[in-house]
Amino acid sequence: YIVNALGLACSPFDAWLVLRGVKTLGPRMEAHQRSTRAVAEMLDGHPKVERVYWPGLASHPHHELAKRQQSGFGAMLSFDVKGGRPEAEKVLYGTKLFQLAESLGGVESLLEYPETMSHASMTAEARKAAGITEKTIRVSVGIEHPDDLVADLRKALE
Repeated sequence: YIVNALGLACSPFDAWLVLRGVKTLGPRMEAHQRSTRAVAEMLDGHPKVERVYWPGLASHPHHELAKRQQSGFGAMLSFDVKGGRPEAEKVLYGTKLFQLAESLGGVESLLEYPETMSHASMTAEARKAAGITEKTIRVSVGIEHPDDLVADLRKALE
């Protein structure tokens, strides 16, 4: 009863999916991180971007710590767009490859607006304390070709 009630066991099908997917986890993570680096570097130098939050960038305050502790820097990043919500919305609705959605761990690239999506239940003060503002866009980078993702975001920022 406890296992089923608490959800500590998965179905045979879910177990099979995990076993099947774990075989390609390494190559998928390499592709995710390669694309994330390209996206982060483009955003970091873009005139319409105020700040990029990704530990793989040397400008990140915890870059050295991340280098020591991790074998990679992950496929999630956030950035603050200059101009606030109107400019953020232009990016959110101006891409072709990125989907506007709240999800993690898939192979597709996603954008989300934490202020009204993932962190909407927090008070404005709590969001501000967490570094989430009306300028913040959260990105889950997929395994699409890095050049395509960079071009799509660059165009949305214009």
